[in-house]
Amino acid sequence: MIKILGISGSLRRGSINTALLQAMVEAGGDEVSVEVKTLHGIPLYDGDVEEAEGIPAAVSKLAEAMRAVDGVIFSTPEYNNSIPGVMKNAVDWLSRLDDDVFAGKPVALVGASPGGFGTILAQDAWLPVFRTLGVKFWAEGRLLVSKAGGVFDENGKMVDERMKKKVGEFVEGFAKFLV
Repeated sequence: MIKILGISGSLRRGSINTALLQAMVEAGGDEVSVEVKTLHGIPLYDGDVEEAEGIPAAVSKLAEAMRAVDGVIFSTPEYNNSIPGVMKNAVDWLSRLDDDVFAGKPVALVGASPGGFGTILAQDAWLPVFRTLGVKFWAEGRLLVSKAGGVFDENGKMVDERMKKKVGEFVEGFAKFLV
């Protein structure tokens, strides 16, 4: 069984990026397990807090989840044509751990947006960050969900059949990259 961790970069209760990862859970089937995590509970990075109190428990838990899987898919929103602060903050905290959870870790990017361009600018903005962290980035797959209001229903379930197929192909391609 291939294990993938999906990390949503949105804190919203009705997040389309979390919904996108939930669609990947369904697409995984019997051979690929996708677990979804959010970034709730991770405080803003503060070096003084780190020095005085160490790594917050929420960061340690996320790092444990990353260590336990074969690969990680980051589902990034796009805020003001770039990276969402909450997601970058979590990555910054994770990069402070003594053991490097990013070095050589297979990583993929996806994103959903109500706009017409998906999250292309946010995904591009993540590339130098992931290069710096030394991840093994899967560049063969790109999943940009644009006009997401028509892709998901009011409960966050993916209803667009064409996009379901793309999600399935993305999960399958990333899983093949991991073996």
